[in-house]
Amino acid sequence: MPPLRRICVFCGSRPGKRPEYLERATELGVALAHRRIDLVYGGSNIGLMGAVADAVLARGGKVTGVIPRRLQDREIAHQELTELRVVETMHQRKALMEELSDGFIALPGGFGTLEEILEITTWMQLGIHHKPIGLLDVEGYYRPLLELIRHGEEEGFIPPEQAAAIHHDPDPGALVEKLLAAPPVRVEQTLSREET
Repeated sequence: MPPLRRICVFCGSRPGKRPEYLERATELGVALAHRRIDLVYGGSNIGLMGAVADAVLARGGKVTGVIPRRLQDREIAHQELTELRVVETMHQRKALMEELSDGFIALPGGFGTLEEILEITTWMQLGIHHKPIGLLDVEGYYRPLLELIRHGEEEGFIPPEQAAAIHHDPDPGALVEKLLAAPPVRVEQTLSREET
């Protein structure tokens, strides 16, 4: 597997109610910069998005933001990034973030974060990419999603190897290490008649 030079982080443009969310976002930025892994993210300077970007930048790391033009003002685009890519649509945003990245981590976030990490996981399932995926499970935030994934596996909708490909940890450094050690996910391109 090629080295993880750039990790895409999906996360909320809000800070959340618990101080641990911002703390772990900052720690993730520190963990990435310490390992000389560049950050790709949504381009905002607020909420968890701003915290992780600021932590990488403060330690001399490189940060690429990708933001749709219509969200530049609403999400308050970060002006101190190494590079800010402005795209026209959310679809272009996700496609470019995937193209620029060697792996993916989701911090806590709302509908947008959930949609982003689930879509990138679907792309893995379809064989569009073979890059590692992680959930930073701050204060058990992703426990309900992990339980849903296990339920989908038990009910025969999610293959075990694909469920196992979603790494998770409450510790930012440990999660990054899991992604660094993760083998590429190989998926079957066709389903059997019994599975359809």
